[in-house]
Amino acid sequence: MNNSAISLYELNNLIKGVLTDTLPDMFWVRAETSDVRVNQNGHCYLEFIEKDSRGKNLIARSRGMIWANTYYILRAYFENATKQPFASGLKVLVQVSVEFHELYGFSLTVHDIDPSYTLGDQALNRAAIIKQLEDEGVLYLNKELELPVPTNRIAVISSPTAAGYEDFLDQLNRNSYGFVFYTKLFPAIMQGERSESSIIAALERIYEHQDCFDAVVIIRGGGATSDLSSFDSYLLAASCAQFPLPIITGIGHERDDTVLDIVAHTRAKTPTAVAEFLINNILEAETELSYIAQDIVSLVQQRLQDETVKVSVFETKNTFFLRGWYKEQENVLSSVNATLSKSMQRIMKANNDKFIQLEDSIRRRLDQNVKNSLTAILAIEDGLKKNVQQHYKEESVRLDMYEKQLAFSSPENILKKGYTLTMKDGKVIKEYSLLKSGDKITTYFADGNIESIVQ
Repeated sequence: MNNSAISLYELNNLIKGVLTDTLPDMFWVRAETSDVRVNQNGHCYLEFIEKDSRGKNLIARSRGMIWANTYYILRAYFENATKQPFASGLKVLVQVSVEFHELYGFSLTVHDIDPSYTLGDQALNRAAIIKQLEDEGVLYLNKELELPVPTNRIAVISSPTAAGYEDFLDQLNRNSYGFVFYTKLFPAIMQGERSESSIIAALERIYEHQDCFDAVVIIRGGGATSDLSSFDSYLLAASCAQFPLPIITGIGHERDDTVLDIVAHTRAKTPTAVAEFLINNILEAETELSYIAQDIVSLVQQRLQDETVKVSVFETKNTFFLRGWYKEQENVLSSVNATLSKSMQRIMKANNDKFIQLEDSIRRRLDQNVKNSLTAILAIEDGLKKNVQQHYKEESVRLDMYEKQLAFSSPENILKKGYTLTMKDGKVIKEYSLLKSGDKITTYFADGNIESIVQ
C-alpha cells in the first residue's frame, strides 16, 4: 500500500486552497450564457460556454450561479439597459469569483454584469446579417416590388389573440371612405424562441396561395420590446426579402428598425399605422382616378363644343348628313359603352372567381383539419384506454404481490413457523435487558399464549 496516497476529499481541498491563495478575488469574463434557469428560491443557475471562431464547437464550459438577491438586481439592470430578457444564448461580460467545492467542484459566482458588451454584440450581429443579405443581393428585393392597385386583398401574419390584430381589423373595416378590404389571418407565434420558425411557416402557407393576395402584413401589437430578437433573424429576413408579394411590417416598437423592417417593402410603427397606410394607398389611387375622370370629362366637353360649332356650320349645308353623323356618333358611344361594360364584368368575374377559389380552398383545408383532429382525438382516446387498462392490470398485480408479502410477514404466519412473541404490559420485548426479576410476561404461540413470572 502506498502510504503517500491522499483521499479524494483531501485532493479537492488542496485544489480549493491553491485556487483561493493564487487567484484574485474577482475576474471580468467574456462568455455565452446557456441553460439559464431560476429555482423557487430565486437563485439563478446557468452554464457559461465559449465556442470556436466558427461558432460551432465548444472549447470551454463552466457552471455558474447568481444568488437570489444579486440576480434580482442584475436582471433588472440588464433588461432595462438591453430591452431583452436575461436568457440563454447571450454574449455577456460578467464579473465573477472562482469557487471550488470539495463535493460540487468548479463553478463561477456572478457579482456584476456589463450590459453595454451585450448591446455591442447584438449590434455587430445585426450588422453582419444585413451585410450578408446585401452580399447575397437580396436586401432590397422586396422593396423593388410594386404594390397592386388597389391593395385590398391582405394576408395577415399575427397572433389571433393579439390586441394589435383587432386594432388593425377595426381600422380597416371602419374606414370613413367605405373602402372594402379582404383579409385572411395566418396565425403565428409572435414572440419567444419559436416565433422565427412559426412566422416562416406562415409565409410558406401564404406562398401556396399567393395569387389570392396583393400583399402580406406582419403585425405584432403590444408586448415588450425585449421579445424582438427573433425579428433580427437571418432566416426570417432572407425569407421576407425574397418573398414574391410586398411585405408590410407593423411590429409595434419605437427603437431602431429590426432587420425584418429593413428588408420589408414598407415599415410602419404599429398595426394601426399599417391599416392607415393601406387606406391611404387606395385613397391616393382613387384621387388619381378622380383627376383622370375629370380630365376625360373636360376633353369630352371640349370635343362636343368643337363638334357643335362644326355641326352648326354643316347643318346649313346638309341636314340629312348631320343626322347621319349624329347616328354614327351614337353608335360609337354605344360600342364604347358595351366594351366598357364587358370589361368591367370580366374584371368583376375574375376577382369573384379568385375569391370563390380561395373560399373553396379554405373550406377544404378546414374540413381536412377537422378530420385530422377527429382522427387524432380518437387515436388519443384509444391510447388512453389501453394505457389505463394496462396500468390497472399492472397495479392489480402489484397489489396482489403486496398482499402476499404482508400475509407472509404477518405475526400469525411467523408464529406458525415455531417462533414466539413475548410481551410485557402490551409492549413487545426484543431485548433481555428490558426484563427484571418479578416481571410478568406473556408468551404467544401459534395456538395460544401463556403467562410467566421472570425469576
